[in-house]
Amino acid sequence: MSKKIRVGVAGYGTIGQRLADGVAMQGDMELVGIADLAPTLSIRALAERDMIGANNVEYKLYLVDGADKGQFDALGIPTAGSFEDLCKSVDIMLDSAPGGVGAKNKLIYEKLGVKAIFQGGEKNSVADVFFHGYANFEKGVGANYLKLTSCNTTGLIRSVDALDRAIGIEKVAITIIRRVADPGDYHRGLTNALQMEKAPSHQALDLMTIMPHVNATGILVHTPVTHGHIITVVATAKDGKKITREQALEVFQKHPRIRVVSIDEGFKGNASLFKYARDLGNRRGDMYEIAIWEDSIVESGNDIMYAINIPQESVTIPETIDGIRAATQMQTTREAGTAETNKYLGIGKFKK
Repeated sequence: MSKKIRVGVAGYGTIGQRLADGVAMQGDMELVGIADLAPTLSIRALAERDMIGANNVEYKLYLVDGADKGQFDALGIPTAGSFEDLCKSVDIMLDSAPGGVGAKNKLIYEKLGVKAIFQGGEKNSVADVFFHGYANFEKGVGANYLKLTSCNTTGLIRSVDALDRAIGIEKVAITIIRRVADPGDYHRGLTNALQMEKAPSHQALDLMTIMPHVNATGILVHTPVTHGHIITVVATAKDGKKITREQALEVFQKHPRIRVVSIDEGFKGNASLFKYARDLGNRRGDMYEIAIWEDSIVESGNDIMYAINIPQESVTIPETIDGIRAATQMQTTREAGTAETNKYLGIGKFKK
């Protein structure tokens, strides 16, 4: 049996805890440990479940610079060493630290010769490749530093890339109805308003960075909800070709990371999908797939319009694991890499 790729996670927050779980599910990877600054509720919950320990347990906890070990000791939470100790023990780090901290962590990764993958909160300049598992997997093969797209951009690109490979897309226009904060967050306050952002949205610009042959523009509206974003897309094919509803539906139904749903089934909106994920028994109510409402797929002249639900807390996890596979050359093609990720995460099994 080939050696497992050793992975560490920096930052055990909304994304980090899901990355740790996702890596632990991969049969060809080893989760060496997680690193954090303070005994947050997420860390305390992990400890209460007897999931943290220095030896022979699923999650080893390492402390970043500035952490007060006494706080962990007082709560009976064992620690395994320093952040550098973790970095020295892995092949690649998944950095989900707060925005800006990852860039500082990169200095440590460079010093120790460790590859790393950064999340959407960091600037693009932190990485060699702005990465998406389906749209540009091969560009990440062997790279030292990758950066993931944001949750909205990740899900958006899945759908646009699928259409582009099947039909050929010239341009897209998007409107993002954006959740204001993650569940449990208080930093945005209590709101009763919709807030506009200046156009074009960064998601449209990021899409063009990943897919430079597609002209994209977009508008974003913040909404006072927490479970999921909804994006509407108008896609135009190359050379004035018409995209039929049947063509688009067939493309979406074939994609492992796209779940086609309908209002008549009971999927009335973002909350329906979150509840369905909980009813499936998915941890934390997570769903790795984006959902596209079949009812929303409509023709507009030669263009096609559709609407996506983005489960913002978990949607980037599969593409991050794709990034591990590309950077460490576990697989060297998008077909092979994404298929392995999907297999271990159980993605697309509902289509069988």
